[in-house]
Amino acid sequence: MEKIVQFCDDRVQRQNIRDFKGSVNGLQVANNGNIRKVGAAVDAGLIPFKEASARNIDLLIVHHGLFWTPPIPLTGVNYEKVKFLMDENIAVYSSHLPLDAHPEIGNNVLLAKALDLEVERSCFPYEGTDLGVIASGCKSRDQLHDKLSEVLGIMDAIEFGSSTPKKVAILTGSGGSVVEELLKEGVDTLITGELRQHHYNMAQELKLNLYPCGHYTTETFGVKALAKEISEKFGIPWEFIPTNCPL
Repeated sequence: MEKIVQFCDDRVQRQNIRDFKGSVNGLQVANNGNIRKVGAAVDAGLIPFKEASARNIDLLIVHHGLFWTPPIPLTGVNYEKVKFLMDENIAVYSSHLPLDAHPEIGNNVLLAKALDLEVERSCFPYEGTDLGVIASGCKSRDQLHDKLSEVLGIMDAIEFGSSTPKKVAILTGSGGSVVEELLKEGVDTLITGELRQHHYNMAQELKLNLYPCGHYTTETFGVKALAKEISEKFGIPWEFIPTNCPL
């Protein structure tokens, strides 16, 4: 267990990246130290935990962890989740912004790769770390639209920008805060997870292409990549636990 946790901490550069207030990255719940199978899931929820138990997973890598604020009191579903993990001897490791921003196994760079785009640079800084990327290689808006549908399965399209965007910004998860920054970054096209209603008006007024493709769907890449690397380094099997969240 200790070697795997240290590998994860080093790989995602956990100590070097400041996350949102209240979040806790790293090992959130320990088990007895024996890891025979690794799982990956986007969320630390009771249903993924039960599925991990059914699949004999000892360590679950998640993007959205248990602890954004202290789960106190330990009652209701907070109690159920912690008790279930302990009863089933399942450890949980969480990596939020470190797995968004990572230049090799981050959600943004891996989504760009899946879309056949080439990352040119990082962008959208938060507390000293760039969270998003700017990518090139988009031949047309229609082609990008089709590729997003192919890769992510579900998506929405707000298309008031260029029909031939040369560069595309990618910020997985909740990307509404950067919509106003797009033109400053030299792009009019953003792929993200979720937006707010007023961003539709902004897209019309600023002539932007916005693709809110699902918070969950855009953030499956990093946990899969980290679990796969753990599997390869330590010689243990891994698998992804989908929850098919439409949001």
